[in-house]
Amino acid sequence: MIVFVIRRILTMVLTALCLTFIVFYLTNLPANLEKLAKSEASARMSDEDVTKWIERNGYATPVLQRYGEWLGIVPGWTRTEEGVTTGRCIPRGSDPALAPSHCGILQGDWGFSTVFKQPVSSIIADRLSATGWLMFWVMAVMVPTALVIGVLSGMREGSRLDRGLSIFSIASTATPEYVSGVVLIALFASATTGISPWLAEHGWISGKTLFPGTATSAMENITFWNFALPVATIALYGTGYIARMTRASMTEVMTAQYIRTARLKGVSFPNVVLKHALRNALIAPFTVIMLQFPWLLNGVVIVETLFNYKGFGWTLVQAAGNNDIELLLACSVVAVFVVLVTQLISDIGYVFLNPRIRVS
Repeated sequence: MIVFVIRRILTMVLTALCLTFIVFYLTNLPANLEKLAKSEASARMSDEDVTKWIERNGYATPVLQRYGEWLGIVPGWTRTEEGVTTGRCIPRGSDPALAPSHCGILQGDWGFSTVFKQPVSSIIADRLSATGWLMFWVMAVMVPTALVIGVLSGMREGSRLDRGLSIFSIASTATPEYVSGVVLIALFASATTGISPWLAEHGWISGKTLFPGTATSAMENITFWNFALPVATIALYGTGYIARMTRASMTEVMTAQYIRTARLKGVSFPNVVLKHALRNALIAPFTVIMLQFPWLLNGVVIVETLFNYKGFGWTLVQAAGNNDIELLLACSVVAVFVVLVTQLISDIGYVFLNPRIRVS
């Protein structure tokens, strides 16, 4: 197992380097650099001024060298002009003799956001914290609900309960977040449609709507009322997917020979399900559940934008839309890291869920 984990970690590092280099190359294309120069200096810059700005800010060097500087394995560029030395690791006005030679993500320097005018590391920390709470409550609602639906549906295949729960699962999975989010807002957060006007007319709610239409206030104080709709929007989509996988796995396990033997021995049906079938049935859904973490991290873009919740997804949209290269690169590193780590945890979890699975 230790050798397997070490090999997987080395593979993860190589994969991360390849993926981050692709993102780095695409974000540092000449068109993006030209747009960055005009947004930082002047929109009316001539082509000659743009070229000078790119050279002055260290973007004219080969892309591999800049990638190494960004990682922190290559010394940062320096430039001396009119007796003043500046560089990647030398902020203007500081002493070059005291500045470090390397300043990349390996040294904890993630750059400076050109849009938010803050260090990228602080922005990522704040936004990940906000999205982390959203992911936590989504998983707390989605996973138990999906497992219960999948197990109930799969343990009695073909029954009315199975058909009803399957219809719900398929319908929720087939409805994207931007549709279910709008529907939930119209039903519960609109002063003209849904149930809110009826509740306000009878005096059952103090305001005009049952739920607020945005989750901006949840950035400072999370409550049931300002967080319920975003959580429900994301959980509805993932619940159906996990439930369908759980049902398929449960159906297959319930037809196995050892389940029939247990039934013939007189073991009660609840004990057969809980003690014999459930553990093996959870192997496939476990992988799907682990895949929800990277999906939630990057898939909340629509929901966070829809409900104006300034988390990781909202920040990613802002970075991409405003050509914030440093922030966009940081978001890509976080996304790649989460995907690779969850896959490693998923592979290790296989062994604990099913002892018959061994690593050669």
